[in-house]
Amino acid sequence: MNHSKRSTGLLLVILGAVFWGVGGTVAQKLFQDYAIDVNWLVTIRLLIAGFSLLILQFFLKERAQIVQIWQNKKRACHLIIFSLFGVLAVQYTYMASIKNGNAAVATLLQYLAPTIIVIYMLLRKQEKLNIRDIIVVTLSLFGCLLLLTNGDISTLSVSNKAILWGVLSGIALAFYTLNAAHLLRQFDSLVVVGWAMLIGGFLLSFVHPPWQMNFTALPLVGYFYLFFIIFFGTMLAFWFYIESLQSLSPKETSLLGSLEPLAAVLTMVFWLNEPFGIFQWCGMFCLLSVMVLLAFGKKTPI
Repeated sequence: MNHSKRSTGLLLVILGAVFWGVGGTVAQKLFQDYAIDVNWLVTIRLLIAGFSLLILQFFLKERAQIVQIWQNKKRACHLIIFSLFGVLAVQYTYMASIKNGNAAVATLLQYLAPTIIVIYMLLRKQEKLNIRDIIVVTLSLFGCLLLLTNGDISTLSVSNKAILWGVLSGIALAFYTLNAAHLLRQFDSLVVVGWAMLIGGFLLSFVHPPWQMNFTALPLVGYFYLFFIIFFGTMLAFWFYIESLQSLSPKETSLLGSLEPLAAVLTMVFWLNEPFGIFQWCGMFCLLSVMVLLAFGKKTPI
């Protein structure tokens, strides 16, 4: 593979991860200070970000692809499934976990995705069991235990709802990463992600219409936060992440996004002044170690 193309892929996934992580913390700020409804936020961010991506495709790349992706029934069904169980599921579960907990825990639970991908590949016999995978699964489970209990098993540091939504977010991210590859072999990432977001936002509009919002109650700084979430934490984050799959494998992309939880934790602790216990830091270290091991370690079959 061209070294320059691979380097671009690495840069894209890192930028996307940072935008996504910081965007999660900004969303937490909106939930805490302005009581923004999670359904409305997910709806508006998907609609605007999806439409913006398709506009970019229209002016910057092959515009015919915007229509061509719908001209095959099987492909259209694949896109709809990817939209519902990939993009919409990732967005909604992640935001719901933040709403019921905090951005750091939600992001770290979402990054169970690499471990889920490894287990899936082992079950499908696409990979052989090796020592590294055993270490990875053990570290992942131990890291989550520390993260959620802060060292005290008798109590959880976040609500059960936050944990449930966070784990579902990890499953959705794994599906999103694995399911995107087939569509990306045929169409530009702008088309795939743009349509997927637009479809997800349209369907969620029936749950919470985007116009049902007290826009005058949101101050100017609130609109700035909203802008950041939509264009950096959603549009660019998803575009860069999915574009990186053009030059990186699904496992590498999911693993090299390890800056996402780090960005979420650092901004949450130092900007929002949220407490984060010593055992939770240890748990975060375990999960980040998982990503490093899987991304850069050498396989040792057993």
